[in-house]
Amino acid sequence: MEERQKKGGSLVFAVNGERFELPCIDPSTTLLQFLRSQTCFKSPKLGCGEGGCGACVVLVSKYDPKLKKVEDFSVSSCLTLLCSLNGCSITTSEGLGNTRDGFHSIHERFAGFHASQCGFCTPGMCMSLFSALVNADKGNNPDSPPGFSKLTSSEAEKAIAGNLCRCTGYRPIADACKSFAADIDIEDLGFNSFWKKGDSKEMKVSKLPPYDPTKNLSTYPMFLKSEFATILDSSRYPWFSPVSIEELRSFLYSNVTENGASFKLIVGNTGTGYYKETQRYDHYIDLRHVPELSIIKRDQTGIEVGATVTISTFISFLKEESKINVGSYGKLVSDKLAYQMEKIASPFVRNSASVGGNLVMAQKNGFPSDIATLFLGLCATVSLITGHGLEKLTWEELLSRPPLDSRTVLLTVSIPFKKDQNSKFLFETYRAAPRPYGNALAYINAAFQADVSLCQNSFRINNIRLAFGAYGTKYATRAKKVEEYLTGKMLNVHILYEALKLIKLEVVPEDGTLHPEYRSSLAVSYVFEFLYPFTDAHSVISGGLLNGINDNSVEEVFKSSKDGCIIQGRKQTLLSSAKQVMESSTEYYPVGEPMKKVGAAMQAAGEAVYVDDIPSPPNCLHGAFIYSTKPLAGVKGIQLKSNQLTDGVTEVITSKDIPSGGENVGVITMFDPEPLFADDLVRCVGDRIAIVVADSQRSADVAARTALVEYDTENIDSPILTVEDAVEKSSFIQIPPFLYPKQVGDFSKGMAEADHKILSAEVRLGSEYYFYMETQTALAIPDEDNCMVVYTSSQCPESAQHVIATCLGVPEHNIRVITRRVGGGFGGKAIRSMPISTACALAAYKLRRPVRIYVNRNSDMIMTGGRHPMKVTYSVGFKSSGKITALHLDLLINSGISDDVSPMLPLNVIKALKKYDWGALSFDVKLCKTNLTSKSAMRAPGEVQGSYIAEAIIEHVSSSLSMEVDSVRNKNVHTFESLNLVYDNIVSVGEYTLPSIMDKLAVSSSFFQRSKMIEQFNQKSTWKKRGISRVPIVYEATQQPKPGKVSILQDGSIVVEVGGIEIGQGLWTKVKQITAYSLGLIESSWAKELVEKIRVIQADTLSIVQGGYTAGSTTSESSCEAVRLCCNVLVERLRPLKKKLQEQNVSVDWPTLIRQAQLESVNLAANSYYVPESDSTSYLNFGAAVSEVEIDILTGETTILQSDIIYDCGQSLNPAVDMGQIEGAFVQGIGFFMNEEYLTNEEGLMVSNSTWTYKIPTIDTIPRNFNVHVVNSGHHEKRVLSSKASGEPPLLLAASVHCAARAAVKAAREQLKQWDKLNGSVSEFYLDVPAILPVVKTQCGLDYVEKYLETLLAQKSN
Repeated sequence: MEERQKKGGSLVFAVNGERFELPCIDPSTTLLQFLRSQTCFKSPKLGCGEGGCGACVVLVSKYDPKLKKVEDFSVSSCLTLLCSLNGCSITTSEGLGNTRDGFHSIHERFAGFHASQCGFCTPGMCMSLFSALVNADKGNNPDSPPGFSKLTSSEAEKAIAGNLCRCTGYRPIADACKSFAADIDIEDLGFNSFWKKGDSKEMKVSKLPPYDPTKNLSTYPMFLKSEFATILDSSRYPWFSPVSIEELRSFLYSNVTENGASFKLIVGNTGTGYYKETQRYDHYIDLRHVPELSIIKRDQTGIEVGATVTISTFISFLKEESKINVGSYGKLVSDKLAYQMEKIASPFVRNSASVGGNLVMAQKNGFPSDIATLFLGLCATVSLITGHGLEKLTWEELLSRPPLDSRTVLLTVSIPFKKDQNSKFLFETYRAAPRPYGNALAYINAAFQADVSLCQNSFRINNIRLAFGAYGTKYATRAKKVEEYLTGKMLNVHILYEALKLIKLEVVPEDGTLHPEYRSSLAVSYVFEFLYPFTDAHSVISGGLLNGINDNSVEEVFKSSKDGCIIQGRKQTLLSSAKQVMESSTEYYPVGEPMKKVGAAMQAAGEAVYVDDIPSPPNCLHGAFIYSTKPLAGVKGIQLKSNQLTDGVTEVITSKDIPSGGENVGVITMFDPEPLFADDLVRCVGDRIAIVVADSQRSADVAARTALVEYDTENIDSPILTVEDAVEKSSFIQIPPFLYPKQVGDFSKGMAEADHKILSAEVRLGSEYYFYMETQTALAIPDEDNCMVVYTSSQCPESAQHVIATCLGVPEHNIRVITRRVGGGFGGKAIRSMPISTACALAAYKLRRPVRIYVNRNSDMIMTGGRHPMKVTYSVGFKSSGKITALHLDLLINSGISDDVSPMLPLNVIKALKKYDWGALSFDVKLCKTNLTSKSAMRAPGEVQGSYIAEAIIEHVSSSLSMEVDSVRNKNVHTFESLNLVYDNIVSVGEYTLPSIMDKLAVSSSFFQRSKMIEQFNQKSTWKKRGISRVPIVYEATQQPKPGKVSILQDGSIVVEVGGIEIGQGLWTKVKQITAYSLGLIESSWAKELVEKIRVIQADTLSIVQGGYTAGSTTSESSCEAVRLCCNVLVERLRPLKKKLQEQNVSVDWPTLIRQAQLESVNLAANSYYVPESDSTSYLNFGAAVSEVEIDILTGETTILQSDIIYDCGQSLNPAVDMGQIEGAFVQGIGFFMNEEYLTNEEGLMVSNSTWTYKIPTIDTIPRNFNVHVVNSGHHEKRVLSSKASGEPPLLLAASVHCAARAAVKAAREQLKQWDKLNGSVSEFYLDVPAILPVVKTQCGLDYVEKYLETLLAQKSN
């Protein structure tokens, strides 16, 4: 063995064609760590470290010497171990194209389809697509037309199904990807910068950046083939690659392992995305070179798959047409397995993850595996290598054994096929998860197998096997009592009903499982779905309960069970075409042009520099936070665990390290400050206790994660965790009088006028996490004279400067804070970024060395807080007509431990709530101070809750009156007079566009016609119900003062600085346009040329001051106005010079003018500070949305069929940018209302703190048909070039999806009432936010199936 290993070589691989040879390397190093720390390639980003976001995706190319071909596949570089890539080539997004050499058509199309906003996720998206293109063009699909790939539209969408984006809403990304697809109708692609209205199809194709698959760059350089090696030298690397079972066994039972050395078996290493590693192993054993572990074959007897076969390889194999006739059952099993396994993780994880690794995680750790359940349902057997030799047993037997020891190796898995005979074999798979396409753990999964035969017009169950998993038990299990009960029985409704009762008793989640009743209910749904088509129910269907199955043969029933009323739409359809309508203006050209975002192609190529992309200076250290897991406790001490991964720890920084003259402060706002570190008492979960500083980010993270904090809870009060606790203990944050909203009218009088009253009804809203793709990060570099340069991802660098200076006790001019761009903010990089940059600066100050912090995703989610949870109790009076006369709210806002921006929340909530005319409006608002992380501003803070509360009240009123909710909404929409009464006369005549928007939307979305069609659909459909809703918004935006600076350089190029930060909202693009327009006033024909001469540069607190916060959706327009003021000054200086030159008959162009200005010493730099006039600081935004959804009553899954939005942008500064903001905000709102479950434990600690447990929207959860109309409402005298905000208001419109889901649930409850099976009211129920699957199914009725069968049985007995 030793002799053989010595023959091994060095670790050799290529990155973007560049050769790397590493004589030695820590074998636990991931590809991402290497790329980001040892190369210049920074396009793969660290978004989660779990394989759950796609930001780090790269292409791996591997040469197969036997087949003499290159295999290309995408991987998560954050999980892939570098030593596993020996002889491989890696391609990153920079390798496809770049600024100097030219961009790849993928980059250009992402930019042209406006598919990149903050840009942090874009390189990973591009690589997921590139991988799909490379493989499609090598595949057997029909040849594609010129300019297109062999990729299909469906494949293009699925390629990015595992990639997360928080900015765009995915629609433009999907269009950019589908623009390569051979089967795309070019007319179905959305708005882009390539073609113009009226272009023919041929013209459109010709204008797309060209794609020629035959000229694809070589992903595998020739030099790697000549030095191809698979085995590393184990004397230099603790990485052992056995090539036979004998070698593997000899190592496992050698002296090395006998002496207690730790070792790890490796295939794809994807398990570390779920089970975080906090130790380094002595030896790594790569199993991929053992032939017996990589076999894969299929014949008449079944399938055999080796443990190291990747999930993707297995899926591809199952999809291939078998050369041997495997029978109908073999084909059925192959198809179902492939279909179900495509929902596991995402393509870039499946490409590395092995079948065996997944099963071993299930057996050893209780991982909620889909494959474990599938194989249990298929009677799979396994082969193991143990200390006693080869052992064969069933998968079920292995599951029942104790966890495998580290020396036992899973060899192969075999799935037996059944021989075709007179009876019919059935096999079906099921899973319910937060995302339909996968990349989400299931609430439950199931695999059912049955043998049925037709006897005297009924079906007999000869044999049945029912396997369930992931429902809250450690292992997948079989429902054996149900199997025994059903075996041998003639299936009818009564037998099925009794079997379902048994299922509920057998499939019982363990204590502590989330949504246990829902999971048991799903098990019932799935058994019902599997067996119902074979009951005798068709004989009673004439009663009108179900339009169903009346076929008599097994084959026909079997077929109809796939096409009938129960199983509808099992296969996901594509996103439909979407319409984007923009009413742009040329009045202020190039302002108003739908220009593509500045730097979008550069972002796609991965060349845009974010804070963590800045190369580490020499001697740089890395920090990670130790935070509290207790809500209120004393801190006795911190103890760091010692292991190989924490060897590089240098220091632990606490409040005691704050220098003399400095203050323990981490946040300063206009309200009370917040400490940087807890002293002797932690006051909330996630409270910062210390930072560990180490020589690598990984060492710091592991040290912080494994640190033991000794708490003392004696003589400490019980923590305040809920708003009720806060009220009981009078724990409140003060609301300054000037921020307390004004009441409207006389509540008592309004209630007296009411015909009906609802008293003390309740609405609760939870929190939401920002999920910016780039987590909190900072880099602090000590400078001369006690100064410091801090790079931070912040929406307010100026505040970071102030806090750092205060903490260190130095003047602010000693602290220079620089922010170039932010990889997503949404409010979370405003206040909550301050402690990160301050802690980083403190560590650098103390240690006199550069320090950087990149907060890992799990810690970021726990420490950063998020949206404010609320409890609302309301009483409302209303007329029989639906007109509301009075509303009173008792509003309890959970602010967490510190003020942050919470005192501003009451005003925001009430302003958004006032979108309806309530008659009289009174309220009592309390900000509850609790021992939770500080809640902070998050996109539309308070407004999204206020707008939703208004809708919940309108829904409640309509329910109690049994009126159409849309008519109640219309009854209470403001008149122009009532609007100005409650919004203090800020709307001018002609500016109130909401009524016309509502009317336009009703027509463009066919709202009333579709409402009738939905009513008819719901009458006919038993298991799917639809709902539709139209929701208006009124959003008050407030402009802030902003600085600007414009400098014209010698060659005529222009540098612009603004106080606002580019966070993906297109600020730089709009600023560039308005600079060109404003300077172009010297000569209008120069404007187009000037656009290309302008560069907007990073924010620097020592260069431009009073930058303020980038927040509130108005930063772009205020920054634009500041720049316009600068340009006006420059124009005034240059106009006389131009006139003078013209009088001298000199031909004047821009470069000539600037050269002359230089010669005549004209000041070519101008500063300004734009302060809005007091009467134009605030204004109203209007919009409306119609959304239609379909719910699956069996699972609770909600599909958004269509959303139509009309939004008034005033006169848009850039309609393409505003369109992106509207779509992105709306989809983020869908996340809040429908997807994002923010879970905490009994002590308030966030436990859904990973991509595994917190689910933001993905491409498969957005509206299938998504239509947006950006209205140009003409001149608005007091606005910046008549423009209005677009960043936050559209998020409120996503409430239309929730309201539509409520309407669908109501239809399900109406059906129960028809069956006389409804407990409670049809319409008076509360649908929680977010309306995740368990919430929807619970309100439909967890026992819906049983009630349906009871109705059938009752009808049968009559």
